[in-house]
Amino acid sequence: MKYKYLLLLLFTLLTATQSMAQRRLTKSGRASADTALIVKQYADSLALLKQQLEEVRRVNDSLHSESTDGRYYRLFAPTTFYHSGVKRQLSLDGEKGDEVAEAVDKAMLQLYMKRPDLVKNNETRLKKAGTLREDVNKEVKQKVDLTRKVELQPEEPEAVPIGLVVTKPNFWKFKGEGYLQFLQNYVSDNWHKGGESNYSAVGAVTLEMNYNDKDKITFSNKLEMKLGFQTSRSDTLHKFKANNDLLRLTSKLGLQASKKWYYTLQLLAYTQFARGLKSNDEFTYSDFMSPFDLNLGVGMEYKLKALNGKLTGSLNFSPLSFNFRYVARNTLLDRYKLGGHHTKEDFGSQFTGDVKWTITDQVTWKSRLYYYTSYHRGLMEWENQFRFQVSKYISANLFLYPRFDDSGKRDDKLGYFQFQEYCSLGLNYSF
Repeated sequence: MKYKYLLLLLFTLLTATQSMAQRRLTKSGRASADTALIVKQYADSLALLKQQLEEVRRVNDSLHSESTDGRYYRLFAPTTFYHSGVKRQLSLDGEKGDEVAEAVDKAMLQLYMKRPDLVKNNETRLKKAGTLREDVNKEVKQKVDLTRKVELQPEEPEAVPIGLVVTKPNFWKFKGEGYLQFLQNYVSDNWHKGGESNYSAVGAVTLEMNYNDKDKITFSNKLEMKLGFQTSRSDTLHKFKANNDLLRLTSKLGLQASKKWYYTLQLLAYTQFARGLKSNDEFTYSDFMSPFDLNLGVGMEYKLKALNGKLTGSLNFSPLSFNFRYVARNTLLDRYKLGGHHTKEDFGSQFTGDVKWTITDQVTWKSRLYYYTSYHRGLMEWENQFRFQVSKYISANLFLYPRFDDSGKRDDKLGYFQFQEYCSLGLNYSF
């Protein structure tokens, strides 16, 4: 009996174990079947999606590549239910519309049917909110106008290091001019008005060296040299004699006080080259260093510039001036009233004016006015030179020179006034 119950228990356990195994196998088979069905449906959806995308791409390729089309925005915007797809499917007229709009509606309809859970909004609600565009089924093209042509920028050369050389500015200026002119006059012996033939020549050189630092200080130096000779048949003692003779140095140191005024220290020194003679007269009236005059004055100078730069020059006033005179020849000591001495000094005041007026391109007037007084004697010289430029190297000069000097002997006709004049034609050169 005991074995009978034991066998019955074993049979019951075997039966339960078999049932559980069959139940497990059934469940495993069902799981495999469900997995295969899901995989098949996913593959079918991918194939359908690929077909739809190929159709959309085909329609898009038919459009202009450079245009930007706004009809595709429904595919990328948040999923919304639009009426156009349903109306197109339920339409009975069968009319074909825009290919792109039709393809988009078809793709959206497939999405509504496969995934309705993704639809979060609808066209009616968007219209009430006022956020739906009405031109979504129209092709939108961008129009670009070329308003400005941008020129190509030149390539900049590479910077090459160079050595920088800084030179000190040169404040000195040098200039000069000179001329050599002749005059010939022939008169026959039986000329009804008389007279005599003569020849004359005159040469002059003027050199200037000026300093100007463009700030306060100026230093000007001018050296004037002039010498002229003449011959005449009536003079039996001299083959030729000097009629123009000058050696003069003018130096001026200036310190600017205002725009046109300068404090100045002026040095003026002058004498002559050769002996001064008269026709048929052996007496020597002047000679080198006989006399020699040196004048040193302190004052102010005014820079003159007018008539659009055609009239230029300077006016120098020296209320305090020292004058020194030296005469080397003993025979001339009494003539220049030195009282038997070779030197004489005195103090006084002086004025010097130098102007140049370019009247025309061919006519120029240069004038120098000098006046000195020791309050016991006075000296005034007014030199005027008119130049007529014939060509680049040929010119004619007219020289007028009135002079007043009360330190010499008084003339019965002119008193203390003296006068010299000459006219010449010849060569000139400036540098």
